[in-house]
Amino acid sequence: MSTERVQVLIIGSGPAGYTAAIYAARAGLKPVLYQGGQPGGQLTITTDVENYPGYPEGVMGPQMMVDFQKQAERFGTDIRYGLVTNVDFSSWPLKATIDEKTEIEAESVIISTGASAKWLGIEREQELNGRGVSACAVCDGFFFKGQDVVIVGAGDTAAEEATYLSKLANKVYMLVRRDEMRASKIMQQRVQNATNIEILWNTETDKLIGEEDLTAVQVVNNKSGEKRTLDAQGFFVAIGHKPNTDIFKGYLDMDDSGYIKTIPGTSKTNIPGVFATGDAQDKIYRQAVTAAGSGCMGALDAEKFLAEKELELLEAEVA
Repeated sequence: MSTERVQVLIIGSGPAGYTAAIYAARAGLKPVLYQGGQPGGQLTITTDVENYPGYPEGVMGPQMMVDFQKQAERFGTDIRYGLVTNVDFSSWPLKATIDEKTEIEAESVIISTGASAKWLGIEREQELNGRGVSACAVCDGFFFKGQDVVIVGAGDTAAEEATYLSKLANKVYMLVRRDEMRASKIMQQRVQNATNIEILWNTETDKLIGEEDLTAVQVVNNKSGEKRTLDAQGFFVAIGHKPNTDIFKGYLDMDDSGYIKTIPGTSKTNIPGVFATGDAQDKIYRQAVTAAGSGCMGALDAEKFLAEKELELLEAEVA
């Protein structure tokens, strides 16, 4: 297995990874970025992005990530295709294996692996993704202003997104597959106080309808078996996200859902030299702009760590 030494290794290529790369490259740290299994992250499956500053006319998600990549490359980031398949953070320099054939010895690591939305796994769900189907109401709710939408989920996220949608949409159908919600009492109260939210208990999605774009959702009552077709132009899946952090388990402190814990106000993890950014550590905001901001933090934290490490090694030589 070939071995290579780098100052900054960036794992992941969404807004957090590319922003970290821009800052690290401008600082002369010669970052190497591996794009992972989904180059550009979740934004590559998003259509119009209208809430990111600097794009007054909006931008397509994939194009936005091309712009980020070009800016990172302009300052000298070495961007590579490849998947980090294993890491060893037990000693410094830190180690990462790429595609099980190349070993990187990294003086610092910035994790920007993101999180993936959980989907229902029903027919046509991915086909209509971006054409009426979404996993982010805050990102895409605006496009359904004055229309009828469906949201699936029963936790705090679903309740919050249903409430958000109720302020934009004409009608919100909320599908809850049991006869109760998992959301906190206050979030349930907000849903019930919204006059245009209709909760359909014991109800699951049976079929998504529409040729080019979503036009309706067929649902089924899982107790009576009764089916009903809801005219809806939007279908939001709010059953949670899974952070892409499995390869770091055993080294990094995480919460019960697998989100990496960072020292508040920083991107620092429990391992010196390892920094977590974007949706891999953020389960609250999950926006492109907050991910980019944390990518900046990761690069600045890494730059400071490397400067301190260099001083530490020099002092050790003198001693």
